[in-house]
Amino acid sequence: MSLHVGYLRAAVTLPPEDLPGLMRHFYKKINTCKNVEAFVKHQVTLFWKKDRNVTAKLFKLLYSDFSLEECKVFSYVDELISEIGLVQGCDASILLDGSNTEKTAAQNSGLGERIFEIIDKIKTVLEIRCPRAVSCADILNLAARDAAHLAGAPSYPVFLGRRDGLESNATWVDYPSPSSSWDTVETYFNTKGLDQQDLVTLLGAHTLGRTHCQFIRDRLYNFSNTGKPDPSMDKSLLKDLRQQCPPSAPNGKEDTLVYLNPKNGPQYKFTNTYYKQVESHQSVLGVDQQALWGNYSLVDVYANYFEQFRREFALSINRMGGLKVLTGKKGEIRRNCRFTNGKNPSIK
Repeated sequence: MSLHVGYLRAAVTLPPEDLPGLMRHFYKKINTCKNVEAFVKHQVTLFWKKDRNVTAKLFKLLYSDFSLEECKVFSYVDELISEIGLVQGCDASILLDGSNTEKTAAQNSGLGERIFEIIDKIKTVLEIRCPRAVSCADILNLAARDAAHLAGAPSYPVFLGRRDGLESNATWVDYPSPSSSWDTVETYFNTKGLDQQDLVTLLGAHTLGRTHCQFIRDRLYNFSNTGKPDPSMDKSLLKDLRQQCPPSAPNGKEDTLVYLNPKNGPQYKFTNTYYKQVESHQSVLGVDQQALWGNYSLVDVYANYFEQFRREFALSINRMGGLKVLTGKKGEIRRNCRFTNGKNPSIK
């Protein structure tokens, strides 16, 4: 372990510039909703007990909103990222309904309506308890944290005070697809203010969730147009995935979903087995397997020291959550997460 410590961040707190205008216990300090975290945690727990996949879906939704997005860091956490954009930052723009919104963008087609209904329920409860006080952007960040904790992740502090964006446009979605190369994803992260360690750390969310066969067929059947599978993939994994993913999607049927972490599977537990998969060449997504390139020391530390991964994950996800946020008098506090207040049909 001592050989690798120098590679990891020594910092245990976030630099102020990473979280402009945000603070812990924001709503308690300004006396607008002192129990907001308890209210959100209760609702998330109710949903999680019914469906543990809620964790992966909230991660994916969170990363999609970052437009870094996730996390599709987490689209690759389900097409995480599934999901990585970041033209606007974390302003809950992914939650807005409409015909040309981020929600309707092709990269977000796998989110599903159910996850938005969870946010709606939490918002409804908070509007009863604390009317016009808590932003949808903060709700999303708190819900993802609580779901992650239920799955085994650290209960990291969420810095609050975000405001909601006033518009959403599908053309703003710029994040890479789950089948992108490592260089593409790394460059994308760098342009958003995150570094290589953030990328390797946040991809660990792929220990949860699923992805569509369409994002891995090239690895299974025609890697780099060779007509052969990816030679870096473990042969037993290749066999299992080919059984689940035929060379082409069935006509008229939805493309099959496969687990990003087959050994974790439906348990949906937050562990460091993702990094063990990377080391043994058993990553499902190509970008995950490429995490080993030039990052072996970090991958090895995370594979062998779960607590180190947990701590660094908490730091990186907070760094991501503080990028390009709206605070102060910018944006608004939506009454309904699906509509800006100016377009809310319930507001006269």
